[in-house]
Amino acid sequence: MIRLAIRVRREQSELVLAELLQLAPGGLEEVDGGEEVEYALYGPPGELPALPALRAAAGDSLVEVSTEEIPDNWADRWREFHKPLVLDGKLTIRPPWEPRGKTPIDLVVDPGRAFGTGAHATTRMCLELMLSRPARGPFVDLGCGSGVLAIAAARLGYQPVLAVDNDPAAIEATHANAATNAVELEVRRVDLRTDSVPLAPTVVANLVTALLVQRATSLSPGAERVIASGILAEEAERVVAAFAAARLREHARCVDGDWVALLFETG
Repeated sequence: MIRLAIRVRREQSELVLAELLQLAPGGLEEVDGGEEVEYALYGPPGELPALPALRAAAGDSLVEVSTEEIPDNWADRWREFHKPLVLDGKLTIRPPWEPRGKTPIDLVVDPGRAFGTGAHATTRMCLELMLSRPARGPFVDLGCGSGVLAIAAARLGYQPVLAVDNDPAAIEATHANAATNAVELEVRRVDLRTDSVPLAPTVVANLVTALLVQRATSLSPGAERVIASGILAEEAERVVAAFAAARLREHARCVDGDWVALLFETG
């Protein structure tokens, strides 16, 4: 097994991540390095993206590309990093090898699929904000990844629930994880950069800042509540301004290190 790491400058890391995900739809590991961010891919030799393509995707923000061989026991060690996530005594998200949680809602998500189990700060903060409000009516998850937020929404009581993503691996993973958790979702492939945005009273958008700003106005006709995440702290006010212009006001904010998640509501 090979670990291929791409280090980039933090100020352009979101744009680089969007480009890298086109080359690595199975997802990447993210390591915070202060002024730099490292994105890592794992795979056998010959199955990782070509170095020239990765360098081109990183562009002027590239600091370094490195590779290392992972020990044979990597798969077992990898499992050690995926522990159950328990939120507010109400919701557990766990990998399949962990025992059932003691919370009312217990979700199983395979971290080997798409974008992980929900433990990343951007996803976890979305879940915290979801739990802070009553669940009612239709729900849309924009950029669903492995389907964690959409599946949690269905179990919390939102109906119907729509999950969208442009990545075929994410669509496949969301279908699989929904089946594992016995929830009904509509899963649709949508390119949020160019396609129209599905509308619903409650929308969760764990996206890069540029997409959130671009889509703020198009969400406002149908949305009464928007949870926006994937935002670096220094870009939060830019997102707040974009949604304010779309008549959605900030009602709550979660902060975890360099990451921010925002809850917008009408009125």
